[in-house]
Amino acid sequence: MAHNASFDHGFLAAEMDRLALPLPVTHRMCTVALARRLQLDVPNVKLSTLATYWGIRQRAAHDARDDVQTLAAVFRNSVALARQIGLELPVTPCTATARAFPGRVTRTPSPWRNPGRYSEAVGLVQGTKVVITGDTRMPRSQLARRLTDAGLDVMNSASGKTGLVVSNDPRTGSRKLQMAATRGIPIVSETSVLELLARVVPGVPVDAPVEPGPVPAVREPRPEPERARPVPTPTLVSSSVGVFSGRRILVVGGSHLEATVMRSRLVQLSATPAVNLTAGVTDVLVLDGGDGDPRMPKIVERDLTLLSMADVDTALDLPDEVPSVSPTREWIAPVLAPGAVIDLPAVATAFTVNVSWRADFDEAMEVDVVAFELGVDENVLSDDEFVFYNQPASPDRAVAISIDGNCEQGVRVDLGLVDAEVHRIVIGAAISDGAHFGELGALSVTADTDDATIATAVLDGATTERSMIIAEIYRRNGAWRLRALGQGYDDDLGDFARRYGVDVDES
Repeated sequence: MAHNASFDHGFLAAEMDRLALPLPVTHRMCTVALARRLQLDVPNVKLSTLATYWGIRQRAAHDARDDVQTLAAVFRNSVALARQIGLELPVTPCTATARAFPGRVTRTPSPWRNPGRYSEAVGLVQGTKVVITGDTRMPRSQLARRLTDAGLDVMNSASGKTGLVVSNDPRTGSRKLQMAATRGIPIVSETSVLELLARVVPGVPVDAPVEPGPVPAVREPRPEPERARPVPTPTLVSSSVGVFSGRRILVVGGSHLEATVMRSRLVQLSATPAVNLTAGVTDVLVLDGGDGDPRMPKIVERDLTLLSMADVDTALDLPDEVPSVSPTREWIAPVLAPGAVIDLPAVATAFTVNVSWRADFDEAMEVDVVAFELGVDENVLSDDEFVFYNQPASPDRAVAISIDGNCEQGVRVDLGLVDAEVHRIVIGAAISDGAHFGELGALSVTADTDDATIATAVLDGATTERSMIIAEIYRRNGAWRLRALGQGYDDDLGDFARRYGVDVDES
């Protein structure tokens, strides 16, 4: 158990893999995912914020012992509340990476700036982007680990930024070798690259300040540069705006179509539809058959306001009197309907797009949240710009798989790190084992900074689709925008990736 457990587990798993030892942990539980699942009335899920919410005194924040003691106290309170509302804990198996596509190497984001192409005169420099192609004498994963440990950035595909290709047989004509021939990328053998590892040149850290070069003399006055357009901050909707504004409403019962229609109407009324019974739910919309929902005893026990379809229809007509309840949230982020767009605030360059679904969904049917960094041609710049469970970060470290749980996954985006060639970031999901999103039901989507939620959306118009575009982040007139989508396809994960130019092994 840890606060952002996938982060800690990643370090432990990588170290045990390096030592060729099994990690004696089969499951993990993330207290960030638990706090988000509970939907507590807090602006963010930092450990200090949760400690304040539960009245827990932190004596020495960021001290290891005090952090563990604080987290244990937060967990005790959180699990007690989860039991009260009948919400399952977000326990996740640690074997997810066993589903990796064949022939791929799990990437470790490089801490070194890319120095460009390898040259014999300079030597091999830390941060050089390296790809391996063809048969290798030692296991490919072991060779990749040797290169990574030396400070090289081992990639899964070649691009214009690749600095070196490792191949024992340059005559095979693989796609990576064709790219090397076209772009003039140096090629060395496995034996040669292992010899080069004995004298790797130290690199420059990616976060090191860029030293300004010499300023050329200017004989004529330069024209005044065009000022960048300010990026408007998304409007936070006051709880007094909208008939059901500030209310988080769970829909129970009814057919899939009826529930979808009613959630759409709730969004029109400024409510936030919920997909699970959480601490943040203020009302429950009961459709036909909803009285038999297994969560009803907990709903009655919590004395939540029960609404009918007629209450929602009446509210849409804006009468003088509508069912009322004091909202638990003083301010709420905009609720985006599918296709709606907001400008991202200029100050919020780093945020996470979190996707969650019903906690009682069959865990055997796995949902994978993924991301693609696309160029102007709407294709990935290389296969490494496809971020998924076996490649959890993009080469520029701007996009990475974030928190995970058994009914929630997230993608962390840092716009300040996005490569200039990337014009659009697509966040999607795919479902395995022949299941489809109609069975999964509504997806709850939030865009969260470290301090607050920027926007929310509920996507539940799917039927037989197996993959879906959840949201896209794109450049427009020098600014970044976020669009909620919910566009589905019948593709599995492999075909979904091929739509964006990813070279997926047919096996």
